[in-house]
Amino acid sequence: MVTITSSRPRTLNLWPPLALVVERLTQALPVLLLITVLSFLLLQLAPGDFLDQLRADPSVSQEFIAQEEARLGLDQPLVWQYLIWLGNLLRGDFGISYTYRIPVLGLIASRAGATLLLAAASIVLTWMIAVPLGILGALQQNTALDRALQLLSYLGQAMPSFVLAILLLILAQNVGWLPVGGMTSVYFAELNPGEKLLDLGRHLLLPTLVLSITSFAGLQRITRGNFLDVLRQEYIQAARARGIPEWRVIGLHALRNAINPLVTILGFEFANLLSGSFIAEFFFNWPGLGKLLLEAVQSFDINVVMAGLLLGAVMLILGNLLADLLLQWVDPRIRRDSLF
Repeated sequence: MVTITSSRPRTLNLWPPLALVVERLTQALPVLLLITVLSFLLLQLAPGDFLDQLRADPSVSQEFIAQEEARLGLDQPLVWQYLIWLGNLLRGDFGISYTYRIPVLGLIASRAGATLLLAAASIVLTWMIAVPLGILGALQQNTALDRALQLLSYLGQAMPSFVLAILLLILAQNVGWLPVGGMTSVYFAELNPGEKLLDLGRHLLLPTLVLSITSFAGLQRITRGNFLDVLRQEYIQAARARGIPEWRVIGLHALRNAINPLVTILGFEFANLLSGSFIAEFFFNWPGLGKLLLEAVQSFDINVVMAGLLLGAVMLILGNLLADLLLQWVDPRIRRDSLF
């Protein structure tokens, strides 16, 4: 008897989503290492060194500057400077913010919640608007309603975020009851839980609208195109011919197959939280990561800038991983091996 064995290498018998997470994170390690090298070299192009601005500040003690010189290894060759900096990162030492004089890791952690809240509200509102309008436009193709929705999406794509932010600020000043900046009111601590939630929602409204209006247009157009493509498929026509109710054809068959590309977009939206939120955070004085990193670049707060670059890379990797996991959950036909 001849025994035929598979030449395919053995893999760990893990729960498929867990196996995907392990494999993705393993693949991400060399990518993160390369990003650290490029980020470090990019910042070396700036004139002077990292501590020139501190040396010009009379309020900064020479002892602190000497400690930073030793921590960063500025008296060493460039390769050793990178290795010292990378070793500090691996130990969880991101340094001290030169602007706030507190550990960078704690500073970023204190701002992350505000950015995540703003981003989550924006994503939820964007999907609540874009997906139904995209489906409605596909179902009413080439009608007056469809053309009106396409015009709306064109206006949303053409409107720059900073212009929309300025217009909403002017509107808030004229209305009076909408706050024009900050995350909470000055009397927030004196409010009861219900009033605190309402106050937070009032402050969250305008920056969320800035992020949502400028991003829903593209999602609406993609939803419409995907839905039109699915509606032309033979299995949809066959389902209608069998007398299946239209709501089941749309909600169970068409929507389920049209949602896959949108799930991928959701992962990229998570990855773009930092780059997409800084305009809204800047104009509305929202205390998030985007505003923090913008200020760090302007003041050349090198430790915060480097931490922000790494955080953006990590969020990109996590966003892609989230998209893959959601694709497996939404469409079981997608095997894990097909994602690589």
